[in-house]
Amino acid sequence: MPITVGTDSAKTRRTLSVGGSSVAYYSIAAAEEAGLGSFGKLPAVLKVVLENMLRFEDGKTVSLDDIRAFSDWAEKGGRNPREIAYRPARVLMQDFTGVPAVVDLAAMRDGIKALGGDPQKINPLNPVDLVIDHSVMIDEFGNPRAFQMNVDREYERNMERYVFLKWGQKAFNNFRVVPPGTGICHQVNLEYLAQTVWTDSDQNGEEVAYPDTLVGTDSHTTMVNGAAVLGWGVGGIEAEAAMLGQPISMLIPEVVGFELTGAMMEGTTGTDLVLKVVEMLRKKGVVGKFVEFYGSGLDTLPLADRATIANMAPEYGATCGFFPIDAETLRYLRNTGRDEARVALVEAYAKENGFWRGADYAPVYTDTLTLDMGTIVPAISGPKRPQDYIALDRASTEFGKFIAGLRGAKDASASAEVRWEGEGGAPEPRDIPGDEGHHNKGWYKDAQEAAHQLHDGSIVIASITSCTNTSNPYVMIGAGLVARKAREKGLTRKPWVKTSLAPGSQVVSHYLEAADLQKDLDAIGFNLVGYGCTTCIGNSGPLEEPISKAINDYDLVATSVLSGNRNFEGRISPDVRANYLASPPLVVAYALVGDMNVDITTEPLGEDQDGNPVYLKDIWPSQKEIADLVERTVTREAFQSKYADVFKGDEKWQGVNTTDSETYDWPASSTYVQNPPYFQGMSMETKPIEDIKGARVLALLGDMVTTDHISPAGSFKETTPAGKYLVERQVPLREFNSYGSRRGNHEVMMRGTFANIRIRNEMLDGVEGGYTKGPDGEQTSIYDAAMAYQEEGTPLVIFGGEQYGAGSSRDWAAKGTALLGVKAVVAENFERIHRSNLVGMGVIPFEFTGGDTRNSLNLTGEETVDIEGLSGDLKPLSEVPARITYADGTVKEITLKCRIDTAVEIEYVENGGVLHYVLRNLAAA
Repeated sequence: MPITVGTDSAKTRRTLSVGGSSVAYYSIAAAEEAGLGSFGKLPAVLKVVLENMLRFEDGKTVSLDDIRAFSDWAEKGGRNPREIAYRPARVLMQDFTGVPAVVDLAAMRDGIKALGGDPQKINPLNPVDLVIDHSVMIDEFGNPRAFQMNVDREYERNMERYVFLKWGQKAFNNFRVVPPGTGICHQVNLEYLAQTVWTDSDQNGEEVAYPDTLVGTDSHTTMVNGAAVLGWGVGGIEAEAAMLGQPISMLIPEVVGFELTGAMMEGTTGTDLVLKVVEMLRKKGVVGKFVEFYGSGLDTLPLADRATIANMAPEYGATCGFFPIDAETLRYLRNTGRDEARVALVEAYAKENGFWRGADYAPVYTDTLTLDMGTIVPAISGPKRPQDYIALDRASTEFGKFIAGLRGAKDASASAEVRWEGEGGAPEPRDIPGDEGHHNKGWYKDAQEAAHQLHDGSIVIASITSCTNTSNPYVMIGAGLVARKAREKGLTRKPWVKTSLAPGSQVVSHYLEAADLQKDLDAIGFNLVGYGCTTCIGNSGPLEEPISKAINDYDLVATSVLSGNRNFEGRISPDVRANYLASPPLVVAYALVGDMNVDITTEPLGEDQDGNPVYLKDIWPSQKEIADLVERTVTREAFQSKYADVFKGDEKWQGVNTTDSETYDWPASSTYVQNPPYFQGMSMETKPIEDIKGARVLALLGDMVTTDHISPAGSFKETTPAGKYLVERQVPLREFNSYGSRRGNHEVMMRGTFANIRIRNEMLDGVEGGYTKGPDGEQTSIYDAAMAYQEEGTPLVIFGGEQYGAGSSRDWAAKGTALLGVKAVVAENFERIHRSNLVGMGVIPFEFTGGDTRNSLNLTGEETVDIEGLSGDLKPLSEVPARITYADGTVKEITLKCRIDTAVEIEYVENGGVLHYVLRNLAAA
């Protein structure tokens, strides 16, 4: 489908000749010549957005004044928050967030049909790639059969979802699916899909070159910024609007320049660097801002390390962390198998249009900060937040402080080793009929014996996982070398550690095997378990029964160490209270020692065959060892080979059968995919925004309430509202799967909203989990209370603290909030994506003003809330009056800032949400 460009009234379209062929492009220099301003000092990341304005300038959606605003931005020292309409080139999805997006598209086809419109109008106008990467779970580990057995279970659990996605691939134009077992979406994007400079035909049939840009339904879409591709995460709701041709309404952002100088020291990794970057930028405060990396340090920073830094932009709070195009960008594109013609185009376009980072690159930034990479030391981050940076030599000490704070007045004996002297004794070993692998009587005896040694700080999960680090061959080869050296000295994982290796693409397995390192990883338990997010998204799978029983019976603080990007409470495993992010080599080292109480910088990891102590320095590879192996095994041919049939899939995927139909035949009995209620009974009429009157408090929440707290992705028990729903439909516990896999069923997801096992509703004293007070004042589940209030016709409000909605770009955190009947969320401030998602679902976000907080107002959850000033002529970012009536009748008047940020967002709320807005416009057309 050709791209539709603007009218080019400013005459900025020019021609670029590359390798004997010509291509059109929109010239920033031509815009300057046309008198639209001076753009030479703009950061490269903002030039990408400026080019978008030039290409889509039509005098209406994008005006010449929008273009001039970028010149004003530079003149005003990096600030000019003008509202603009931005159109990304494409959309990236993964299956957890992608399934509900495709569900919504299917429901919109039903909806437009009911409004008398054409279902074929519901089709992506921009290219959409959905990569199935979030569904594989680590049921099996530590043996050669783990990969195949996990894949088999993945298909057993998720066949309904895969049938639906395959239907979507047939039914919708411009929509491709990358099958399970290929890799993680961000790594597939970085290694294959991304082009840095894109080309396509316009509506006149002429070839046009322009920067590769995208939005994705996963917050770590930012990873591809390491290759100078501007992309960031949005909720599925916003992504659907973008794919249907709706521009993204945004303010011209501030851009913080992060200068990197010096070079990494021996013994450090790209992971150590990014953890320091996360800490620094969180302290700086970059929510809603772009970050661009510059400086002489980039001359020695491989693109793999850049991608690691860019990946974790959500963890430091920025919209993106961008690296301009330079010689390293070209080297990476060439080495990963891109066509030579594409690489030549990227270089010529970047130099011609002012995107190239040369020696004289010195743009204007809103603000800056500097880091000498020579000061980086080995580090981890945890136990609850990615920004909680800990130098490795302080890790055991800081863990001790965490335990002391957590235990408080609790009996110190809770940290003693488990001796199975409790009631009932140890679980009996058992045989599993027909299974001659490690799941046999002998293995259970080992697990039982291992459980005897558990205590606070025992590492029960060590996982090389996630897009963040498995995309980086330097740390992956490093992990393999640590495994090799440990194996040579006779070390292996501790028996209570569940070890796993889940690479982000098949290329990783190729070079680990080519380097002869996979057998070393296998020998100490890091067998391949699947190609997907696994532990990082909460698909760590169950711990062995004796291990889990010991942790829960004795209230132990078990820990995990993973090479991921997220370690929020309740995310990794329900049995694990402390989670640490680390480089893949450190994950291997921690599996060997099995205990966070050990200072691995000074204490031995174990003993060799002769009884001599083995220290971390004894098995840590040199940078030269790593670099030599990377040079020899990470080849252009490997990438070309592994991505040759990326959309074909294996025999299992090819065997998934589905129907050819314009609209989806929703299976009534499905517990995975159901027709959502958003568009049912919808008319062409919109409703004006109304004041909120007589609202009750559903939850009173603290700081850093993440989208994992609001809408967890992991497993759940049969006693939860979601579990009861499935039990009532004869779904056995073994087949529950996860919240993330059931995002196509609104009934499950409503029941899972605010249901994280670690969420704390301050309306209740010391209670963890998804509970609140119902209309009768008694404790009940949040879902049951919300349904009771809905029956009464009572609107609901949520109160929160700082950084409300941090974390994943999880549309269900907003969808579930809306379906529970919440009309407003009031917090001290919001993370960018979740605020946008709330508006996209018709829920209004508000921020406290004047120093008010839930604490200063002494809120208990017993209050009634009225918010006025919404009806009539509401303007973006208005301050409105609110009235809080306390249980004793006392009334407090306060002012709230309405975080409907742009004019088009007001229209979204008036329509009941962005999808309703798009659907009505398409039906009217």
